[in-house]
Amino acid sequence: MIALIDYGAGNVRSIENAFKKLGVEVKLTQKPSGLKKADAIILPGVGNFGDAMKGIGRYRKAIEAEVSAGKPFLGLCLGIQAVFDGSEEAPGVKGLGLLRGECRKFTAGLKVPHMGWNTIEAVKDTPLLRGLDKKFFYFVHSYYPVPEDNSVVAASTEYGIKFPSVVVKDNVMATQFHPEKSGVNGLRLLENFISLL
Repeated sequence: MIALIDYGAGNVRSIENAFKKLGVEVKLTQKPSGLKKADAIILPGVGNFGDAMKGIGRYRKAIEAEVSAGKPFLGLCLGIQAVFDGSEEAPGVKGLGLLRGECRKFTAGLKVPHMGWNTIEAVKDTPLLRGLDKKFFYFVHSYYPVPEDNSVVAASTEYGIKFPSVVVKDNVMATQFHPEKSGVNGLRLLENFISLL
C-alpha cells in the first residue's frame, strides 16, 4: 500500500487517479500514524511553501522516522521544495530538511510561474527515470530547489537557467513537475517508483 499524504493539497485526487490507472492501491492518509502501515510514501503539493508546510508540519516526525527506516518517499511538485531546508517564498519557515538546500525564485526577466510542458535531462542513472531522459513533463512553479550537494540532482530542466527537476538520494526522491498531469511519461515515472517497492 502507498500512503498519499492528504494535508489539504489540491492535487491528491488526480494523483490517486493516476495510480488507479496503473492498478495500484493508494490510501489517502490524514494522520501521521497512517505512514507506518505503508510500503511507500507520496508527498503532493501545490501553492505556497509556507501554507503547505503548515499542513505538512504535523507529519514531520513520522516522515523522518519512515525515511530513516528506508521507506521509499516521493515528493511531487511543491513536494520537491518541501524536502529541502526552506524557501525564499516563506523566509523562516522550515522545510522537512531531508535534503540540504534552499528554494529560490526564478530571476527577473523570466515569466513566472514556469508553466507548461518542458523536457528533463537525466544527469545520473536512477531507476526512477528509466526510459524518461529527454521526455516532456508538465510544470507549474515559480521557485526551484538549489541543493547544497549537487550529487542529489538526477535530472535538470532549462528555463532561463538549468534547475534541478528531479532529485534522488537513496530512498528520498522528488520531482518538480506534476507526473499526474504529464500523460504517459508521468505514468511511466510512477510505474518506475512502484517497481522500487
